[in-house]
Amino acid sequence: MKIIIVGAGEVGFHTAQRLTIENKEVVVIDKQPEALKRFVDLLDVQTICGSGSSPRILEEAGVASAEMLLAVTDSDETNIVACLFAESISLGIVKLARIRDEDYFNFKPELTPRMLNIDTIINPENELIKTVMHSLAVPGAEHISDFAEGNIKLIGFRIEKDSPVIGIRLLELRKKIGGLRFIVAAIFRNDRLIIPFGNDIVKAYDLVYFVCETAELKAVLKMFGSRTEPVHNILIVGCGNIGMKIAEEIEKKSYHLRIIEANRERCQFLAERLNSAIVLHGDGTDKTLLEEENIKDMDMVISLTGNEEANFLTSLLVKNMGAKRTMTRINKFAYMPIISDIGLGNIISPRLSAINSIVQHVRRGKILSSISLKGEDAEVLEAVALETSGIVGTPLKDLHFPTGAIVLAVTHGKTSIIPDGNTVIQPNDRVVILSTRQNIPRVERELMVKLEYI
Repeated sequence: MKIIIVGAGEVGFHTAQRLTIENKEVVVIDKQPEALKRFVDLLDVQTICGSGSSPRILEEAGVASAEMLLAVTDSDETNIVACLFAESISLGIVKLARIRDEDYFNFKPELTPRMLNIDTIINPENELIKTVMHSLAVPGAEHISDFAEGNIKLIGFRIEKDSPVIGIRLLELRKKIGGLRFIVAAIFRNDRLIIPFGNDIVKAYDLVYFVCETAELKAVLKMFGSRTEPVHNILIVGCGNIGMKIAEEIEKKSYHLRIIEANRERCQFLAERLNSAIVLHGDGTDKTLLEEENIKDMDMVISLTGNEEANFLTSLLVKNMGAKRTMTRINKFAYMPIISDIGLGNIISPRLSAINSIVQHVRRGKILSSISLKGEDAEVLEAVALETSGIVGTPLKDLHFPTGAIVLAVTHGKTSIIPDGNTVIQPNDRVVILSTRQNIPRVERELMVKLEYI
């Protein structure tokens, strides 16, 4: 599969990195030679220096023989023009564009993709807002994803040192809790991914990813030792365009919201637009201001400034001052493990949201969603099982599934279940599968067509 990526920024790099691991043929276009150097040094990709909106450059990149074009520069206009020329050169090529300007969506939103002749438009800010609202609903978790139209939850939960599950084999844990159905999908221990089996145990400070039915989420969290109280009081530090949208969504719920914003004119704008939020002019790292605003009473502090170093410091400061939970907006991928390892809680990233959305549309088979786990070593897919799929018609215990891949949930009609070894997937069932990155190509083939094993 040949894929052309226009844009050598963070989104382009990490998308290319994922695709090359899966043996996809990748060509990257960018005008900045220094940006392309990183690709040449670290990835097995072809690079072309030039504008991705140039038909000559697109032809040089081999767009005529490519199956997909991913336009992910920071310029909406460049991305749109790249897709228009790609379609004119290679009729029928699948085109995906990263577009952030709301004007493109607010003008006849149901017609915009068709008018621009783009197959898929990615708006990472909308995905980020969903992430924030999910995190507010389950404040004790470091990761929350919905599958099966919200009936199945994937939760990343940090195990505290006094958790009742420490030292218990997973097989014994399943027996101990009786009828409570869940699957421990992955464990990250000291940044190392473990795909667990029945004899594995959970240790203190592990980041455990588990899947359960939404109706049983509270019970499963309690079993793992969660004592987090519901969120009531929220503080947003830095309220630009993304912060404004998040604030509007928060106001629709029964939360008490305060905002600290450094720009006085922006404060005035926010005060006029928002209904119930208290808007304060000041610096989010001002300890005196935070004490005056009773930071110890804050259930969640969301750091959303455009300066990620400031966001990092703000989250660290408010946590040390007694705030119960934090969310930190980060774009540099190198910072993400640090924030997680020092216990600052949730990371929100427009770039990571964009990458997850892009990868979903690159996958072969009928993929509904795709989520990367911590460190990007594993991915969780929700897909429709085709009649020709290798996972259809055989009990899960008898499937020749790749090592490092596991079926986490199955939805048949309107019923979603956590499967066991006797579960049989039927055509058109929705399945949630976790796989290590290296095994994604084999999982894709299983989702598309039956394979013969020797």
